[in-house]
Amino acid sequence: MNDLGHNTDPIESPFNTIPLVPLLLVLVIAAVELTLTAAANGWIGGAQGVGWRASAFGEFQFYPEVMTEIFERGRGSHDYWKRFVTYPFVHGSLTHAVWASVLVLALGKFVGETFSPIAFLILFFTSSVFGAVIYGILSWQNTQLIGAYPGVYGLIGAYTYLMWLALERMGDNQLKAFQLIGILLGIMLVYFMLFGSSPTWIAEVSGFLIGLFTAPLLAPGGWSAFLNRIRKRA
Repeated sequence: MNDLGHNTDPIESPFNTIPLVPLLLVLVIAAVELTLTAAANGWIGGAQGVGWRASAFGEFQFYPEVMTEIFERGRGSHDYWKRFVTYPFVHGSLTHAVWASVLVLALGKFVGETFSPIAFLILFFTSSVFGAVIYGILSWQNTQLIGAYPGVYGLIGAYTYLMWLALERMGDNQLKAFQLIGILLGIMLVYFMLFGSSPTWIAEVSGFLIGLFTAPLLAPGGWSAFLNRIRKRA
């Protein structure tokens, strides 16, 4: 503090408080979306830039027919396999990408401070990949799946698990850990009632369940710590 009584401590950037892995994921999402948005507005790419988003969908989106091509017709080409991990980085609009980025950063700060960087990546991509797999199996429409939301819901699953542990330590009602997913499912239900249903919710709910049940394996201490907690409660 200087002679005038003003605090001269440096202002810490908010990005310094966010773990590296979720920050990198958001930077990739932002780079892709800003490129597609700029092209759609004619700022880059010239006349052909207007079609870049549609081309990105065709190249990177996941859709249920991929499962048919790989597992029923035996056409497991690189073009099909890559879609399980590329679709989270392509979004339908700037707003779609912004909301995904905000959620990854918010949840990434909480989950990423507990999980190791590798565990965080495994959690995000496991939720994304198997969310797509379950969606491909159960969907009744060949609707495209794009966006980071199945992975985000996987992070919500991990957040729920961590909250469950925290509430247990405090001796509070552990069902409170499911408040966030309950609110989101309620919003989803209202949205479906107003605008109609899309089967992509299957991937998101599946992502949550996968995140919830893989979190004990990926959290510090892994499976052994989880079993020890079960034994103590038995």
